[in-house]
Amino acid sequence: MEIADRRVATVHYTLTVDDGTLVHSSYAVEPLIYLHGAGKLMPGLEKALAGKKQGDRLKAVVPPEEGYGPRHENLVQTVPLSAFEDLDMVKTGAKFVTETAQGRVLATVLKVDGERITVDGNHELSGKTLHFDLRVVDVREATLGELTKGEVDTD
Repeated sequence: MEIADRRVATVHYTLTVDDGTLVHSSYAVEPLIYLHGAGKLMPGLEKALAGKKQGDRLKAVVPPEEGYGPRHENLVQTVPLSAFEDLDMVKTGAKFVTETAQGRVLATVLKVDGERITVDGNHELSGKTLHFDLRVVDVREATLGELTKGEVDTD
């Protein structure tokens, strides 16, 4: 059975970026299980997996436009320390969720300079070309419940 809309695919993958840095490997944890065509997977990866079958192995290169999108420099801002409720978490590299006009965003503290904090609201992989090494573990028809919800039942 091929991966297509309205089917559930189970996929193991290793994700790296251009310089070869390992970002994530599902082999150490659980495989990715998703409903193809439901819009929950980045477009470039979904496109690469379409038509593949159980046992297939493939490499997919996903450009930023089909992955996490381009970096937006306007999402890098310097804010006053007083904008933070929990001062203990204001450390370089700390991640926090904040509300914006576009909704909730996961931001990262880039720099702490006294009372001025530089934060980045971009996804850490935005602007990066993603390299996937994939293995299709299973493909099955989605249940009616999964199709109705638009996501895979994990129970």
